[in-house]
Amino acid sequence: MKAMVLERIAKVEDEPLQLKDVEIPEPSKREILIRISACGVCRTEIDEIEGRRKPKLPVILGHEIIGYVEKLGEGCKRFKVGDRVGVAWIYSTCNRCRFCMDGRENLCQDFKATGCDEDGGYAEYMKIREDYAYPIPDVFSDLEAAPLMCAGAIGYRALRIADVKDGERIALYGFGASAHIVMQVIKYLYPNSKVFVFTKRKNDEPSKLASKLGADWIGMTGEEPPERFEKAIDTTPVGLPVLEALRNLERGGRLVINAIRKEEAIPSMDYSVHLWNEKEVKSVANITRRDVEEFLKVAEEIPIKPEVRVFRLEEANDALLMLKRGMYRGAGVLRIG
Repeated sequence: MKAMVLERIAKVEDEPLQLKDVEIPEPSKREILIRISACGVCRTEIDEIEGRRKPKLPVILGHEIIGYVEKLGEGCKRFKVGDRVGVAWIYSTCNRCRFCMDGRENLCQDFKATGCDEDGGYAEYMKIREDYAYPIPDVFSDLEAAPLMCAGAIGYRALRIADVKDGERIALYGFGASAHIVMQVIKYLYPNSKVFVFTKRKNDEPSKLASKLGADWIGMTGEEPPERFEKAIDTTPVGLPVLEALRNLERGGRLVINAIRKEEAIPSMDYSVHLWNEKEVKSVANITRRDVEEFLKVAEEIPIKPEVRVFRLEEANDALLMLKRGMYRGAGVLRIG
């Protein structure tokens, strides 16, 4: 099969992914083989390539996967050949530690990440245990469904952690693949809430998309919003938005940082300005199967309409570089096969 393989840590600008012919994996007991049709391009892959999140090497990246069951391993009962399924960042967990037992499998010490600790979706085929794959609602095309598997699902987890109440003001720092889906969820679940969006530049493509999706106010990071907000979600790769979000939080407000890694350090803060008055900071670490399952139901009800920029598998290096430079809006998706 064809796959874009990462063999070394490098800068994205070095175009480190190589198109190779590799063996089609053989599913083991309770595993399914998936013929991949689409795979989303996520900023976490930039962290893996550049070494901030260490992947196994060599590795096939990709964790926003949509495809069709091609073959069943021994004992598989959940799916049949031909079923459409999705795969997310969570590839496997131990299912026996205290975190797994109390619903926090995202914190499992043996958490394996798709396209990082195990081969993922920048390829024509992949395998995974059947209980870590998900049926995909018919309302979505393959290309639309791909970004739901991470950008959407992890954004939904961030909203859950933020504990948003209808009517609260919510700030979104950064407006890429995840935030543009989160915006649609907020408008559906919290119709009386105002959404303030902070982007890197005025009138850039993310700003235009935020306007199209109904943001109540749009500005650059560093600008003063019209009101303080109770909740904030930061999806950016840089440090400054953390301080800016805390500075603009209402008393008792909560900031959720939705990022696997930051490309730069968070600047030093002034306790009295940024943290006093019982402000909170929480991080999003990985994802659970419950997050994906619940989010797909909500996404179908709305229904979510991701904005996607389509690339061929062979263009994965270009897609990642364009993502790093903010050269398209919405979500990048590799069309495979």
